Amino acid sequence: MDKKKKLFSIVDSLREVLCNVSDYIYDNPELGNQEYKAVEKITSTLREYNFEIEKEIAGLDTAFIATYKNGSGGPTIGLLCEYDALKDLGHGCGHNLQSAAVIGAAVALSKQLRDLPATIQVIGTPAEESTSGKIPMTKQGYFDHLDVALMMHGGDRTTVDGKSLAADSFEFEFYGKESHAAVAPEQGISALDGVLMTFNGMEYLREHVRSDVRIHGIISDGGKAPNIVPKRAAAKFSIRAADRNYLNQVVERALNVVKGAAIATGTELKIHKHKSLENKLNVQSLNEILLDNAYLSGAKNITPPREKTGSTDFSIVTHRVPGSCIRMAFVPYGTSNHTMEWVKASKSEEGYDAIISAAKTLSGSCFDLINSPDLLYKVKSEFDSVKRSQISTNEKLSTAN
Repeated sequence: MDKKKKLFSIVDSLREVLCNVSDYIYDNPELGNQEYKAVEKITSTLREYNFEIEKEIAGLDTAFIATYKNGSGGPTIGLLCEYDALKDLGHGCGHNLQSAAVIGAAVALSKQLRDLPATIQVIGTPAEESTSGKIPMTKQGYFDHLDVALMMHGGDRTTVDGKSLAADSFEFEFYGKESHAAVAPEQGISALDGVLMTFNGMEYLREHVRSDVRIHGIISDGGKAPNIVPKRAAAKFSIRAADRNYLNQVVERALNVVKGAAIATGTELKIHKHKSLENKLNVQSLNEILLDNAYLSGAKNITPPREKTGSTDFSIVTHRVPGSCIRMAFVPYGTSNHTMEWVKASKSEEGYDAIISAAKTLSGSCFDLINSPDLLYKVKSEFDSVKRSQISTNEKLSTAN
């Protein structure tokens, strides 16, 4: 406990540095794959504390790994951070807090490891809100060498994610024939009709799927003017479910809806598949380590995992290595992310306190795993068991279908 108190005191001593990093990223919001200022701020700060920096990994301009190696051997712990902002909103997801907290945890650990052999890596993952840098990074094996991967995210409560939804996102483009809507409507083929029939079909589909399924979309192009039969129209949809196998079944049905809409309206259809995310593999022993350290850190409003959850690109990492994310309270309970309330709170005393509590939680959890080989073995064994169970379930479902 004395060693962990020292660890936490190091985090406290870094408060001004961490808040400065957070404010800089907040004041310079950048969209996904364009986070050049954020990456420079994060990596230059870590370089000052003797981390070795590797930029532009996985073919991504704004992805990086910062490494601190202490001695020979020992586990390799990955601390993942995101730093992209939302279009026309700024940091309404608190990624500025996340980057600062991860820096605090990594630097504090580097100063307190002493004779404990270990490697600490801060891994920068761009474009969480859009294309997701974690997808190519995972495909190219940038997480496979880790013993554990940890993250922090802001929240309306302090908790861990016990689950997440698998998700596929699509854009559906319909093409028809342009004409004057009043003078010669019979000469036109409305691409918008294909989009509207798609929405109607999705509503009927929602009635006959499991309660964990989420289907939601927007019209991204509805035409040029009311008096022109639209030649092109488009919609974007996300389709989610609690597990990948069932999601695949729902997606197949949803695509039949879209194809049927094109046939019924006489339009041509192009289907573009964008992001594809897995459901999270949950390692409860790792979640408990994070929550125990959240209590020690003095985190606010600690609760059990959320019953309702969305999707995360961190899920694909959890299929490779044991992973967990601590959500740290900094906004009032019930406040949704991707809102102006989150933006304002991301540069407040509550936000700064969340950075410190998260840095202590992450560094304390890493210290426990590094200091106790038995604890790390328990986490990795549980992960292997969960992964085998998932594979077995998928195989059974695939055979049944």
